[in-house]
Amino acid sequence: MSRHAGVRRLIMLRHGQTEWNAADRMQGQMDTDLSELGRRQAKDAARELLSHEAIAILSSDLRRAYDTATALADHTSHEVVRDPRLRETSLGEWEGLTHIEVDAGYPGARQTWRLDPTFTPPGGESKIEVGARALPVVRELFVERTDWPGRTIILVAHGGLIAALTAALLDLPEKNWPVLGGLANTSWVQLSSHGPSIEQPGWRLDVWNAAAKVAPDVL
Repeated sequence: MSRHAGVRRLIMLRHGQTEWNAADRMQGQMDTDLSELGRRQAKDAARELLSHEAIAILSSDLRRAYDTATALADHTSHEVVRDPRLRETSLGEWEGLTHIEVDAGYPGARQTWRLDPTFTPPGGESKIEVGARALPVVRELFVERTDWPGRTIILVAHGGLIAALTAALLDLPEKNWPVLGGLANTSWVQLSSHGPSIEQPGWRLDVWNAAAKVAPDVL
């Protein structure tokens, strides 16, 4: 028996580029579409990830993530399961603004937001809240997918969500959350659970920002 037979692998893939990404515009939960480049990126990522032979593909219900997930699912027998708990961070009043506009209207706030996971954009949610909303998705999979040990599940979501969920799964102290920087479009994270139970899952970070250049620390 392989020494990895009992290990649950979790891959979290960020969606492809949107026109808003290209323009440094804050998306949050605005339902934007992939750009032409983003669609090509999704197809490229699908080819890279097919070798992992995932047993399930889940996605944020926002179009940019769902369409990225569909590019992967098109090469498998799986249907994409949409889950709104995997949506990006709500950025409240910042959504639709460029980085320059946010910095002009809320001086210093974006830097604070990067460094303090408890900081909440006006009308939005903190990174701590995002991690707390997404964590039950993985815990439910842990219980329900008895075929997960020794295999892989893929979540397709957003940079901020993936960083927050990773920090929550690893149970990082709040002050250490900023060590997980930005993710490039269609880069991915891999974690593996080596523990005996849902109470002691033993999550480890195997890969961060794979198959991509280092991205700016943005959503």
